[in-house]
Amino acid sequence: MPKIAVGFVNVVDRMNYRLGRIMMYGIFFMIGVLLWSSVSKTFFLPSKWTLEVAQFSLVAYYVLGGPYSIQLGANVRMDLFYGNWSVRKKAWIDAITVWFLIFYLIVMFYGAVGSTAYALGHFQAAPFAFFWDLISTFFTQGPDAAQAKLGFIERSPTAWRPYLWPVKLIATLGIFLMLLQALSEFIKDVAELRGVDLRTNGPEARRARRAAEKETGNVA
Repeated sequence: MPKIAVGFVNVVDRMNYRLGRIMMYGIFFMIGVLLWSSVSKTFFLPSKWTLEVAQFSLVAYYVLGGPYSIQLGANVRMDLFYGNWSVRKKAWIDAITVWFLIFYLIVMFYGAVGSTAYALGHFQAAPFAFFWDLISTFFTQGPDAAQAKLGFIERSPTAWRPYLWPVKLIATLGIFLMLLQALSEFIKDVAELRGVDLRTNGPEARRARRAAEKETGNVA
């Protein structure tokens, strides 16, 4: 396999692995928010922010954990024949069907970028050009000039009324990382068909080997 492809797989897998391991603990943050929501409703005045913070946290937990789920193959599958196929046949099918996921993620990413641009007051077409202009203005002319390019900032129509661009930005980032992970899986499938196993060098595989070696050492 070309070094650039192997390097891409290593960088993407390590990045999404570390992010996924961090997001695993996001469940405790959501539990704390919902627990405080119950306590405040029972003993104090109900907090306005708890429901939406829990919803936004769930979005971050689900979307930013998505790349790690793809990496582990932990996403939901309908398996009628797949489990009985050979490794090579699975690689052929995966290398083809992953492009359906990639197409879906590209459409989702475009929509997420447009939705984030809308949340920052850009109500026209070409959201990528809007962000390019915004970023270039920020670095060349400063934050004040970039802020002047923003329009009406979208807020939630609730009593708390939080800004919506942060959660939309998180969703956009998560979809982009899932797209990178899907491309990484495609490269690993192609490598499998060429007789190269890139999956055994991934961070999760290395972690499993270290755990097995540690357990073997303890037993010995």
